[in-house]
Amino acid sequence: MTALALAHATATLVMAGVIWFVQIVHYPLFSAVPEASFVAYEQRHTYLTGFVVGPPMAVEGATAIALVVARPDGVPVALTVAGFAVLGIVTLSTIFIQVPLHGRLAERWDSADAQRLVRSNWIRTIGWSVRGAIAVAILAMAT
Repeated sequence: MTALALAHATATLVMAGVIWFVQIVHYPLFSAVPEASFVAYEQRHTYLTGFVVGPPMAVEGATAIALVVARPDGVPVALTVAGFAVLGIVTLSTIFIQVPLHGRLAERWDSADAQRLVRSNWIRTIGWSVRGAIAVAILAMAT
């Protein structure tokens, strides 16, 4: 096991856990927030979430790149590239789907946008789950 593979697996598994919590608990509960206070809630939620997900996402991104560039012995190149590609899908989904939905919800409550957020977040939930499996496999193979 290498320190790089361990850091990568740790950050990825943290994000997998966070995204499952968000998908099953957090986003579905948006509809329980009173409409009159939802905008303030969403703005605060978005701000505070950055402190939770920012560090592991930064470590995950940096280590995913490092694994492609400096792949540990025993790890197939296809595995590191696949993990990086799935991270790309997760990142693109975040930038082009979830962030704009959060932006709209930070301006006004819209149940259709909240439902879109829950449905579209499955892209990230599945993606980070797949990445978690890949990260564990890389960790197990790294020598």
